[in-house]
Amino acid sequence: MIEIVEVSPRDGLQSEAVVVATADKLELIRRAQRAGLRRIETVSFANPKRVPQMADSHAVMDAVNSGAGRSNLSAIGLVLNERGLDQAVALGVDEINFVVVVSDTFAAKNQGRDTAGLIAQWHAIAPLARAHGFKSTVTLAASFGCPYEGEVDDERFASVVARVVHVAPDELCLADSIGAAVPTDVRRRVNVARAIAPENVTMRCHFHNTRNTGLANAVAAIEAGITVLDSSLGGVGGCPFAPNATGNIPTEDLLYLVHRMGYETGV
Repeated sequence: MIEIVEVSPRDGLQSEAVVVATADKLELIRRAQRAGLRRIETVSFANPKRVPQMADSHAVMDAVNSGAGRSNLSAIGLVLNERGLDQAVALGVDEINFVVVVSDTFAAKNQGRDTAGLIAQWHAIAPLARAHGFKSTVTLAASFGCPYEGEVDDERFASVVARVVHVAPDELCLADSIGAAVPTDVRRRVNVARAIAPENVTMRCHFHNTRNTGLANAVAAIEAGITVLDSSLGGVGGCPFAPNATGNIPTEDLLYLVHRMGYETGV
């Protein structure tokens, strides 16, 4: 069984220049849900001035919560600080995703703090999230390379993993934010992270397709024992703060790939 986390409504749309109407975001979420996708990244609690595409997160979650089939959906919200966690509680998401960027420069561009500052923020938020019953994921952005600093070496990556899991999330997601990885990188980084993280922490991967290596990386992740993968319908996506990063791996192509390989997804 391979679990697909659909990220198009949040990570997929966040870089689009034209603001997508709330009704269209909801239709995207509903169609994904009807197709059988059960974990969907629906909203972000980032500053709407920095990410205008996500300014309607309250309206989106209000509609999701009042819609049919809510019990069949685990709605994920991107939370970057305690204020975002408060919004997640108020709006009734099911899971939170917190981002720690592995490189200091990208961390500052993305969230206004260096990596150590983001880890400290995660440690502060984690017990509060647990107290509210949220399933939590920490996504390690730039796990395979940084748009500003270039290569991220194994020692730096391992150090960040170790500090993050000092207060362990339910899930640790290795994200190739700029599509730099190849399969050998994926196998190595998954093994490094697994050797450090507690056994009860689920490992997950998130790939971008900048250099058309995303699906090959997904296969490498599966072969390394990963059973949870992010993808985005249509392959849309990117990061407003990562120059030249292109879309996520397409959900429809990932589904074809893993189904043809003999795995089930429920989609």
